[in-house]
Amino acid sequence: MTKKEIQRQRILTYFIDATAQVIDQEGIDTITVRKIADIAGYNAATLYNYFENLDHLVFLAAMKSIRKYGETLPTYIKTAKNALERKFIVTECFCDYIFNNIDIANAIFFAKLDKPINDYVKEYYEIYPDELMHSDEDISTMFLKSNIYDPATTLLNKCADEGFIHREDILEINEMTMIIYNGMLSKVINKEINDPVNILIKRTIKYIKIVYRAYLINPDQLPL
Repeated sequence: MTKKEIQRQRILTYFIDATAQVIDQEGIDTITVRKIADIAGYNAATLYNYFENLDHLVFLAAMKSIRKYGETLPTYIKTAKNALERKFIVTECFCDYIFNNIDIANAIFFAKLDKPINDYVKEYYEIYPDELMHSDEDISTMFLKSNIYDPATTLLNKCADEGFIHREDILEINEMTMIIYNGMLSKVINKEINDPVNILIKRTIKYIKIVYRAYLINPDQLPL
């Protein structure tokens, strides 16, 4: 890495860490360009030399919180007997996280960004490579390459390897699952539903299981 690249990386982290600090201490709603620039130690105009817009910066800062979700996964999935159980454990953990952190979810899933969301996930881990989970290769792959709406493409491939689904159905299953997450999150964010978190999780998983029941080679293998 050249000196110029090192300097750029350092400035990026100053702004992202400053934004994460404001999110943790004051909340996303309090974020302003001026406030972040002051904490980072640069003028407001500098921010736009490194980020597309404020949503871009907030997205990257919100990703720091997603790390906390990722760190819990290896412990939970150890109890799974197969890839299908593993997938639904990940789903439940993911639902628990997003419905308990709606502001963070909104900043990530509904950010006004110029490129596909996966590009920004990859950018984050290029800035913070040490935050990739090394304890489980599949988990690391999910976070680096999969769609953050449902970090399950890797697990779906494992489900196909173990004979639960047909490999040609993976894209459809993942797309329909993402639509469910998106729809439920949108309803919560827009205050169209105001159910307790445990009910939101149950409803979301119920809808996802309906999708899987339609695609499983043996529907009786669907986890209870």
